[in-house]
Amino acid sequence: MRIWFHKHTVEGRLPLLDEWYRRHLEEIASPGTVIDIKTLPADTYTDRTPFGLVGYHSAQVLFSEYFAHSALRAEREGYDAWITAAGQDPGLRDARHLAAIPTLGYGQTAFSLAAMTGQRFGVLGFMPRLEEPIRANIARYGLEPWLSGYEVLDGGWDAVHRSLEGDFDAFVEVYTEGARRAAAAGAEIIIPAEGIPNEILWHLGIHQLEGLPVVDPAGLAVKVAETLVNLGELRLFTRSEQGYWLDRPDRETAQHLEKVLLGSHL
Repeated sequence: MRIWFHKHTVEGRLPLLDEWYRRHLEEIASPGTVIDIKTLPADTYTDRTPFGLVGYHSAQVLFSEYFAHSALRAEREGYDAWITAAGQDPGLRDARHLAAIPTLGYGQTAFSLAAMTGQRFGVLGFMPRLEEPIRANIARYGLEPWLSGYEVLDGGWDAVHRSLEGDFDAFVEVYTEGARRAAAAGAEIIIPAEGIPNEILWHLGIHQLEGLPVVDPAGLAVKVAETLVNLGELRLFTRSEQGYWLDRPDRETAQHLEKVLLGSHL
């Protein structure tokens, strides 16, 4: 099985983070599963992280288009599943219309499983401007009743940046305090809002904060992707190809539209 795992960063800007991702996914992948980590083009941004861009919806429109197109590329290159591995699930909705392989989002997978298992989730985020789109996603997914609260962490920005240099003390303190507030608000489990803190938590082996289980959305998306591929092979659960949202034109027509509208085939 091959899974296309698309990060919202540029490879090589943060070698420590790149290594955490590789080790993480290698540890959780089932035997026979190959996870290819894909990233943004090197010229997307000049900083070490995309933090200065992701807080603007106008930029997110372009990111989402890029991510959604990558899902179709994944299908055409023979991948079995595709994951958009950022908390705001860029491109997820359109990816499901473009590609027929299982397509999963970091956020939706974690939020949905929490609700399916009857657990109220508290979201911990370090980027204030991502609260609005992630809350909007939760509402669009119909999962608001299961959200106990969204905690924007005081000092989170500095703590995450220090962790990327190998200093984790402030990070643990800030996320522990956030979990304490989430517990007081009625959370039963914790979901990290963004992908980078999730990798820090995994690297540190932190799977519980203030008595609450910490969900690993990135790893969870991989395991659910494996499950959906297996379910499809067994004909237990497959994607429909009926109706306006899921039916697709034939490949020749699709490629013609891509060439005319995008300038090349995907």
